[in-house]
Amino acid sequence: MMATTGTTQLRLQASIDHSSPIPYYVQIKNVLRDLIEHGEWKPGDLLPGEPELCHIFGVSRTVVRQALQELSYEGLLVRERGRGTFVAEPKISESLLQRLTGFYQDMADRGHPPVTQVLKQEIVAAGPKVAAYLQVEPGAPLIQLDRLRFVKGEPIVLVSTFLPHFLCPQVMHADFTRQSLYMFLERECGLFIVRGRRFIEAVTANEYEARLLNVPKGAPLLKLESVSYLEGGKPIEYYYAFHRADRSRFEAELVRVKEPTKPTESVVLPRSNDLKDA
Repeated sequence: MMATTGTTQLRLQASIDHSSPIPYYVQIKNVLRDLIEHGEWKPGDLLPGEPELCHIFGVSRTVVRQALQELSYEGLLVRERGRGTFVAEPKISESLLQRLTGFYQDMADRGHPPVTQVLKQEIVAAGPKVAAYLQVEPGAPLIQLDRLRFVKGEPIVLVSTFLPHFLCPQVMHADFTRQSLYMFLERECGLFIVRGRRFIEAVTANEYEARLLNVPKGAPLLKLESVSYLEGGKPIEYYYAFHRADRSRFEAELVRVKEPTKPTESVVLPRSNDLKDA
């Protein structure tokens, strides 16, 4: 629905400072962002159309379009062809470092239990890279589990998981549409993950990823790679996951470890006579 309160407030705040070195589109973007962040426009609200925004701010359509596009890139707006521009839902937060509960449990704990579409669940031969991560021989049988994860009906994450078949053959016959892989490994396989290493980088969506995640080809994604270990250091899981950058953010809590105080070392300075002799 049209955000009438926000639109009224927009008319009050919509002023362009023509003497400012800040570009017009940035000034407009800042006004719109303030209205969203202060709750004048709420998730799902429809913004005024481009012609109305041009009239309110007294600028060209190109300027308005650039402001809206940048807010879309930041994940604050969603632009739908033929319908208009809407305030986006808040980004889905996921714990990156401090918890090893898995995506399903992490989302469920936040009140957003995901729905999973299993795309692939079969035995494959380990390639060199995955074999090195899982400390198995190249060609060793692995279980590959490809899943598309939905939160609030939206596709958010596309993940490919690899596990040594000999450690958890039960995974091949389990239904992971609505259950946690980590919980299954604990309950059914007696395998408890105690630590993990995670790597994150920014990438762009190829045609396959874009189609499944419902984003344009070339859209920004966050790629997360992870290796998980059992007690004793045995690797049990390697996965790589593509998260929609417009709908995801990662959280990490860092703790500074206080360094032990070292005793002050005494320094013997040379005497002036010694310096003369040098």
